[in-house]
Order: sequence, then structure tokens, then C-alpha cells
Amino acid sequence: MEFVITLNRGSSLPLYRQICEELRRLILSGYLLPGQRIPSSRALAKSCKVSRATVNLSYEELLSEGYLKSSHGAGTFVNDQIPKTFIQSTDPTHQLTQAKQIKLSKYGTHIAKSKPFRPIEQHLPINFLYRQPAFDQLSLQQWGRLLVHHCQFNLKLLDYGNDLLGYRELRKAISLHLTQSRGLRCEADQVLIVNGSQQALDLVTRILCDSGDWVGMENPGYLNAHHTFLAQGSRVLPVPVDESGIVIEHLLGFTNAKLRFVYVTPSHQFPSGRVMSLSRRLELLSWAQSSGAMIIEDDYDSAYSYGNQSIPPLQELDKSGAVIYIGTFSKELFPALQIGYLVLPKHLVNVFANAKCLTDLQSPLLEQQVLTDFINEGHLERHIKRIRNLYYQRRQTLVQALSMYLGECATILDENAGMHLMVHLQTSLNDEEIIHRASQVGVGLISAAQNYSNASYEGKFIIGYTDLTVQQIQEGIYKLAKVLKEPTTYTDIFRYSVDLQESACSCKK
Repeated sequence: MEFVITLNRGSSLPLYRQICEELRRLILSGYLLPGQRIPSSRALAKSCKVSRATVNLSYEELLSEGYLKSSHGAGTFVNDQIPKTFIQSTDPTHQLTQAKQIKLSKYGTHIAKSKPFRPIEQHLPINFLYRQPAFDQLSLQQWGRLLVHHCQFNLKLLDYGNDLLGYRELRKAISLHLTQSRGLRCEADQVLIVNGSQQALDLVTRILCDSGDWVGMENPGYLNAHHTFLAQGSRVLPVPVDESGIVIEHLLGFTNAKLRFVYVTPSHQFPSGRVMSLSRRLELLSWAQSSGAMIIEDDYDSAYSYGNQSIPPLQELDKSGAVIYIGTFSKELFPALQIGYLVLPKHLVNVFANAKCLTDLQSPLLEQQVLTDFINEGHLERHIKRIRNLYYQRRQTLVQALSMYLGECATILDENAGMHLMVHLQTSLNDEEIIHRASQVGVGLISAAQNYSNASYEGKFIIGYTDLTVQQIQEGIYKLAKVLKEPTTYTDIFRYSVDLQESACSCKK
């Protein structure tokens, strides 16, 4: 039987290995059948334009692996003792049947049907995404210095850590930082280092819930948390949010079963931007104490509060050990750092530490040590103060631009905190049309209704501003205002974008 083997002579893989792999593939795919004679080494060498010695090396390796067998004077054959289960049919229908026989777990089935929430990347000049810090404002010089220092002088970074909770010096630094900046009541031994908030939520659900248990969360709320709860087999009770935060009456009225926990973002509710009032926080804590449920407090961007009033975290107000506090450095520093933490009630510390160990054994030690020094040397505190002022200026610019260019057509729904704000654009256009028109002039928007499948959020947009300059914010809102004037053709939209250039000077004042 003749067949063609294509060789890549520019590859770093030796020619005999390339022949070997191709013959192995032909056997396992069922193209070369058990007992079938293959070409002689002379014939294959001539076909591939290589030396006979090269082909002999390939045959010898396949003989030693059991794919081929030779018979003196008769030739070389595909081994007829290869189990049929290893030989795949080249028929696509057969392959599809095999794939359908693989049974996924309930967790795997849910993951296969759903997609973790990530905003669609719109590569546009002005993009009002809400999840990106101002990367150009990072203290990279200090971070780089500490990184080089630990890489050069600390060989222990190459070994496993000896603390299930995470690097102890980092836990001490985080504990002190939270006490001073947020007023939390915690010790280092209550802090568990995790790989971001998603791992924190995964651990919470695994440890506190069995399949079929009920959990509560804000509606709308953080979609990746929602997917995490469902994937673990939990049933989710959507709880409405008003101007004071999560509606406690809805929790009190739920009598179908006991809620295992309720997940909230009280410092800056996601995505509405509401800040949970003090009275509502006390109500929630009272409900948790009486019901026996836990509260999961995700304090994801609490560092950025621009008002005069500081409301204590739920964890600080908690007297009964009902709150698990989640924080990360993704918003304060950068998302790729992927260092987060849980502040746990003392009676839950051991079980969470053991579960974390089974998940990934440990978080990377190098980054933990660098972050420890970054906090202890005061770089984090200085960075937060500086970046908070910058974000406040950009937020004020956005508020002023919305008022100047959109007037009564734009209503700001959230409060003076966080890295994004929710805006209701009052127009006869639907969200899809608004997004499309904005993209035509280089402006990216995210619709709350489309991302959260919630019709009540029609016309409401999540607008991030932290990684945009003052000029970009002004320019973006100006362009958005122009396209919302309902031009009849996209030629008009183009004309509006050209018109912007004539007004650029006034936009940048």
C-alpha cells in the first residue's frame, strides 16, 4: 500500500521522529489496519526522499513500542494485537458517537451550558468598560524593585509554603491594612489567601452548601457569582435591590427552605452602584443571626468611596460570626496579580484552609512576598490615596459631561463610590441601537439589560471611567450625545463625528 508522508524539513523535530509520529497517527486513526503490510524501508525512503537509515530508525522505534511487527522474509506489518479500542474510526459519525458516550457531572453539565461572564471586548478608541484600573498610574518602579529583590535572594520561593492559610507575613500585613483602612476586626489567623474572588466564592459554596441548597443574592448581581452557585448545584433566590440595598423583606418572606447564605456587595452594589445604608446593614445582620444563615460580603472596590460618610463593613458590625468577608487587590493594584483573601470567623478557618489546600495546594509565594513588602513599605496606601483622587476627578468629569451634553436625557442612578456608575439614557432607541450607533463613532458601551437579561434595566448602562483620561471622557460623552439625536442615516452619524473635530478644543477645556 502506498501513502504519502509529508515532512517539515525546517522543523526542530528529527525526520525519523516525524515519520514515526505520522505512522503512529495512521495506525491509531484506523487508516492502516491491523495485519496490514507497510512499505519496505527502501520504498518509504524513496517516497520521502530520505536515507534508508532514517526510515529504519522510525521502524525500529515503532517495533519497540508494539505498533509494528516484522516477519523475516515477509516484511513489516501493523501489529494485529493492538486493542481495537485504541484504534479510532475515521468516520466522523463514529467519533461523534464516542463523544456522546462521555457523561459529565452535574457541575460539568452546567459549565458546558453556561459561559462565565466577561464583557465583550470592543476595540474602540474610547471604551467605557467598568472593570479596568488605570494601569498607567501603577507604582511599577517600586513593584519591580521588590520583585527583583525576592527573585535574587530568596531561594525558599522555589519550595512549597508551610502555611495552609498563605504567607503569614502577608496575612499580618492584610490584617493591619484592613483594620486601619476599613475598620475590620480581624487577626492574621483569620485571613486566608486565595487566588482572587472567584476562588473565594467557589470555596464558600463548596463548604457551606450541598446540592439543592438555597442561597440568596442581589438581583441583578455579579453574574460570575451566580454561575458559581448554580454550577455547585445550589438553587439561587434572586433578591431585589432598592436605594438602600438588598430588600430584607424578601428574605423574610422566603419560607420554601432555609437559605444557607446570602451574597451581597454592600459598599458599591454591582451593577447598580447603590451603597447599602447602615440601617439596612443592621437589618441584614439581625436576619442572619435569627435565621442561622451566613452573609458573604464582597467588598470588591471599597477603597474608592468619594463621599464624606464612611459606613462600616458588615464584618465590623457583626457580633455573632455570621459574616465572611471577601477582598482582592485586583482593583487596588491590577487584575493579573490574582491575590485575594477571605476574612473568616474563627470556627471556619481550619475547614477553609484544608479545602484551599485540596484545590491548588498554595497560591504563588513570590507574589505574596512582593505584595507583603509593597504594603509594609507604605506603597499601597500612597497608591490608593493618589488613585482615589484621580478617579474622583475622572468621575466628576463624567458627571459634568453627562449633564452638559445629555442633560435630562441622562439620569445617574448610583452613589459617589466605586469605579463605575449606572446611567439611565432616556431615548426612544433600544439598547442594541444605542450601542451600535456609539460604536460607529468609536465609543464602547455596556448595557445592563443585555448583560443581565433583565428587562427592567432597559436603557441603563454601566459606564466605567477609571482608565480613561479627562479628554477621552468628555469626548466620548459628546460623541454619544450626538448619535442619540436619532440621525436618519449613518452618513449623519459620520457627519456628527466630523463635527466633533471642530468642537474638540471646547471639549478639552
